[in-house]
Amino acid sequence: MDWISRMKQMHHRIGFLFLVLFCVCWLGCEPEKEGGTSSSASTDNGAVSNGRPGIVLTASRICRRIIEGDFEQAEQILTGVDVQQRESLQPLHQILASYEQIEAYRTQFRTEQFAEQIAELDKLRSKIGDGPADVNDIGNVVAVVIKAREHAEESKKEQLLADPFVRRIITFAERKGDELETEGHWIDAYSQCYYWLSALDEDNQSWKDQADRLIEKASVELALKDDSCGDTSLERHEGIRALMFQRALDALDFQYVTEPDYNEMAHKALQRCLVLSEVLQRSRDDLAFQVVDAEKHTKWRTGISTLQGDLEDVLKKTSKNKLLLIFDEVLALNKVTLGLPNEIVISQFSEGALSALDPFTMLVWPWNIQDFEKNMRQQFFGIGVEISKATGVLKVSSLLPDTPAYRSGLDAEDIILAVDGESTEEMTIFCAVSKITGPKDTKVTLTVKHAASGKTEDITITRGKIVVPPIRGWQRDADSQWRYMIDEENKFAYIRVTSFTENTVPDVDAILDELEAKGLGGLVLDLRFNSGGYLVSASGLVDLFVEEGVIVTSQPRPGRGWPSEERANKRNTHPNYPLVVLINGQSASASEIVAGALQDPKYNRATLVGSRTYGKGSVQVVVPDRATGSQLKYTMAYYHLPSGQPVKNRYIMEKQGRKDWGIAPDVEIELTLSELQEMIDIQRANEVLAKADHDNNASPMVRHSMEETLKSDPQLALGLLILQAKQIEQSLSLGN
Repeated sequence: MDWISRMKQMHHRIGFLFLVLFCVCWLGCEPEKEGGTSSSASTDNGAVSNGRPGIVLTASRICRRIIEGDFEQAEQILTGVDVQQRESLQPLHQILASYEQIEAYRTQFRTEQFAEQIAELDKLRSKIGDGPADVNDIGNVVAVVIKAREHAEESKKEQLLADPFVRRIITFAERKGDELETEGHWIDAYSQCYYWLSALDEDNQSWKDQADRLIEKASVELALKDDSCGDTSLERHEGIRALMFQRALDALDFQYVTEPDYNEMAHKALQRCLVLSEVLQRSRDDLAFQVVDAEKHTKWRTGISTLQGDLEDVLKKTSKNKLLLIFDEVLALNKVTLGLPNEIVISQFSEGALSALDPFTMLVWPWNIQDFEKNMRQQFFGIGVEISKATGVLKVSSLLPDTPAYRSGLDAEDIILAVDGESTEEMTIFCAVSKITGPKDTKVTLTVKHAASGKTEDITITRGKIVVPPIRGWQRDADSQWRYMIDEENKFAYIRVTSFTENTVPDVDAILDELEAKGLGGLVLDLRFNSGGYLVSASGLVDLFVEEGVIVTSQPRPGRGWPSEERANKRNTHPNYPLVVLINGQSASASEIVAGALQDPKYNRATLVGSRTYGKGSVQVVVPDRATGSQLKYTMAYYHLPSGQPVKNRYIMEKQGRKDWGIAPDVEIELTLSELQEMIDIQRANEVLAKADHDNNASPMVRHSMEETLKSDPQLALGLLILQAKQIEQSLSLGN
């Protein structure tokens, strides 16, 4: 019997466990003979040799070890149980057997993947040979090596990097990346070379620093280029004024979470000015602004270097006013050297300076406010499709329910050939989104090739308000409705929260009401890949599961305000059924607040399963500046969990050479890239939504069973096993 079948049958045996406990309890209540003593004796495993207390204690200890992820210790305790009593612990034995099968499957999968990647590496070795490598070979080889290393035994990991063929490709990648950078092809140097090198060895600081430098140069280049959607660089910089940066500094000087390091801000701003010159000097004809006079660049760099030298004087502390003075001097220097529009220099200086604070503090320029707000609210005007260009063609991945696209002739897997007559062949995914979305009640015409019939037609759709649903189940049913109950027999449900919007809490609340009416016995809350959202939404979700008390405390800079709390209250708290929360490295911000609060020892409401979270640990606020038309998003506080401990900030930890940021899971299970890809593929297949009148006979949606889903997702499978143990532990506690 496989491990998934064991899981499905466990609930039958839980009843038997309770029957045995009842009988033992009755026998244990028999009065002692006068003057006699109890015949119970202590055993090595902490249980009692007979009587109900022994079985209950042993079962509780095994449950606790399983919930803590210590399956080896749980197995040792079970092995030490008397043979006659072991049958009463059969449900726990089945949990441990299921875990062993999960691990056995993962071991087999890793072995097969390693062999597959080594075979692929040998193919590439034969194909490339000793001749010159092509730039495309870098990604092909390194991707294979990365996958092989994560499936390899420790002794073989270093052997892979020491392989002469792999070393030759690494050397070629370094040389080619530096060559592309010299030629001014920064995007190519990063995407084709240093992206792969830094992914191959995350601890190689030299590769990481070079990748960061290339990203900075590429971002400057993109800011100076007209994009394929028709937006010009000049239009994107329209309305940018020096006053925006000046007012932003005033706000940060008082409200930023720590005292700003103006010296570091000045260094970063001036370094960005040098990068700006380098990009312009090595530019090609595709940049909107051209400065070809080498003497102007020399004067610019000399002036910037002089300002940098002044910062090195340790006796001169850089204040906010000093930074603003440097800002004014840079603008004046531009007039007599490069002669760029002021908007360009203002934006680059400002972005460079703010990058010294943290990755989440930024000025939102006037042209970008609409997209910024759309991303925050997950609401916009469009047609309601999820699109992808992963295979090189623009394709409909899924439809959103109750949207114009859902009611049109568009369907999942259809290829979008053109948008309003413009071919999508060279169109980026971002440009396609921009063209498909638009004002309410306007029309967009998509030329599509239907996946089911192969026919091509034009479909005109009227745009409407789109609200991206933040909640998903584990699979859609035949009517395209979400299935939340993932284990009907044990009444275990699964809810995935993709973002924290204003709809998240009421949606989850309503779903829980429906599930509880059906006898909900336990819940898996999936926060993997959830990058956050509104703080009030995160605290509201915790409030559904916690009766009362502090959920999160936002701690501003000392002397700059009082800590603020989000608290739970007793009203509308859901029952205390077993709860497991899934997390991973992309669970950030609001997700970390929810996971951390539910895990916190003050409540101990949930067991966290998966891998360490992102480590944001901070709260941002967005302040509109109506006087200038910009917005300032900045970090105003670090957040602390109910027991007072902060969520360690990733960037602070990295500066200290540490990796213990974010929220650590109670039960750690890290997925490899191959496992992750398999899990995502099956998850997406289960989630695809077709048009309202989709003919399933012509082209049925591919759905995967619970068994296939769990086999592809060890984190979820382990979470369900832990729910089983929590359910048994809770029942034993109530029985006492």
